[in-house]
Amino acid sequence: MASITLGGNPAETNGSIPSLNTTAANFTLTAVDLSSKSLNDYDGFRKILNIFPSVDTGVCAASARKFNEEASSLENTKVLCISRDLPFAQSRFCAAEGLENVEMLSDFKDGSFGKEYGLEITKSAFTGLHSRVVLVLNEKNEVIYSEQVPEIGQEPDYASALKTLA
Repeated sequence: MASITLGGNPAETNGSIPSLNTTAANFTLTAVDLSSKSLNDYDGFRKILNIFPSVDTGVCAASARKFNEEASSLENTKVLCISRDLPFAQSRFCAAEGLENVEMLSDFKDGSFGKEYGLEITKSAFTGLHSRVVLVLNEKNEVIYSEQVPEIGQEPDYASALKTLA
């Protein structure tokens, strides 16, 4: 379990995020067109998993915009923004923001991604949502960067995450 904060108040997750040099577990999430997407659909690509509570918060929106901006210059890399938001909200957000270089994926059906990846918030006002996490995976789905952001209202360390792909 990770001890994090939300607005300075203690919060907890259900476990620990995947460690460096481990293979990320497969998942099935819902895309904005309501199709199912699994980690295996991105085999052969490097992946940035930008995981957050909701696109309807300022920091979550900022991280999606930042990774969208950076993604256009990254070769053989997919940026997957993952939250519990409904796919309709994710689609609306991308359209309103003009985001074309990230893929939104939703864990709304059962929260299994958040549970399996150890990042579901279990104690806070955001209980049931995902904590803010960035995972970078290589083409073989091995974790090459892992960040559990300690304060949910804080942006991730973009430079360190992106550096692993340089």
